Amino acid sequence: MAKRSKRYEDLLKLVDKSKAYEPKEAVELVKETAKAKFDETVEAAFRLGVDPKKADQQIRGAMVLPHGTGKSQRVLVFAKGDKAKEAEAAGADFVGEQDLINQINQGWFDFDVVVATPDMMAEVGKLGRVLGPKGLMPNPKTGTVTFEVEKAVNEIKAGKVEYRVDKAGNIHVPIGKVSFDTDKLVDNFDAITETLMKAKPQASKGTYMRNASVASTMGPGVRVDVSNYKK
Repeated sequence: MAKRSKRYEDLLKLVDKSKAYEPKEAVELVKETAKAKFDETVEAAFRLGVDPKKADQQIRGAMVLPHGTGKSQRVLVFAKGDKAKEAEAAGADFVGEQDLINQINQGWFDFDVVVATPDMMAEVGKLGRVLGPKGLMPNPKTGTVTFEVEKAVNEIKAGKVEYRVDKAGNIHVPIGKVSFDTDKLVDNFDAITETLMKAKPQASKGTYMRNASVASTMGPGVRVDVSNYKK
């Protein structure tokens, strides 16, 4: 395990590890312990009582946070004809067909989100081995395989985030930047927590929302009391 810096150890002393804080108090602590020289991202982490190995307990989707993430997403759209024009008009950063597929195959990845129209997926699917491991493969569950190109691009630019349970039953979602007002970060945390509560699989037994925390990029995690959130 990497040795923690004295600065980090000092910040850690401000956080009571045995306590689950109210969301607003937790966010205020995260802001207080974010001491990096850049505008750190604030991330929410959730430990869920699900078995991700079972198909009926997979949790995956996307949503637009009320106040966005504070990060400008570079959107690549695979589309042709009128749909390509629609993507360009909506503000997509890159629009194309085989030309972009060739570039990606040659190692180009200067984009954050990929959208594809369904008629492009036969070709885009061949990029699975390079886009998949980076979490960039378009997927109907997250609204990135669609003919509603304008809507998809607008939502991503407005602060759409994807969430997906990992092998350990955890979900990590960015909820903004340290520079955001506390209330905006809390609103974003509320929105993703409520979305995950509604996504509880019927097959999930026992405690579903095991614990939650918020942290800045370089700061310590702060546990959040989520007992007041209802499914």
